[in-house]
Amino acid sequence: MKKFTIYCEQFDFSSLAQAFLSEIKCACPVLCEVVLVDEEQIKSLNAQTRGVDAVTDVLSFPTLENVKGKRLIKSKNLADVDEDGNLFIGSIVVCEKRAKEQAEQFGHGYIRELHYLTAHGVCHLLGYDHMQEDEKKEMRKIEERVLNKINVTR
Repeated sequence: MKKFTIYCEQFDFSSLAQAFLSEIKCACPVLCEVVLVDEEQIKSLNAQTRGVDAVTDVLSFPTLENVKGKRLIKSKNLADVDEDGNLFIGSIVVCEKRAKEQAEQFGHGYIRELHYLTAHGVCHLLGYDHMQEDEKKEMRKIEERVLNKINVTR
């Protein structure tokens, strides 16, 4: 059975995970994690991993490479399979304070912003990016489609 789990100790993302099922090409169970952190922690991670000494809203750390639009194959990624048989696709780190600030700035709730940032992070874990305008449109389309499925709108 196809299954996607977004593990987070602080928040339940099961509806978002369910909405992403049609976006993930994989017959095996897939897993990612979301960690909510403070400004100091995300600034430190951003400096260490991207060389940017600044607070940001979300960082993604994919475990798989070159997977955009491709079928994820468990047998080709055995190092990323956990003890329960889930294919681990990576980690997402969200700055709680920044998410709250952006929710207020954009005129929607914290829950909406948290879901958006997580959806954005999952897209990165699945190989999508927004460096080029056409890539950005493609990624935004997926984010909005997934969020609309769970009625998390602006």
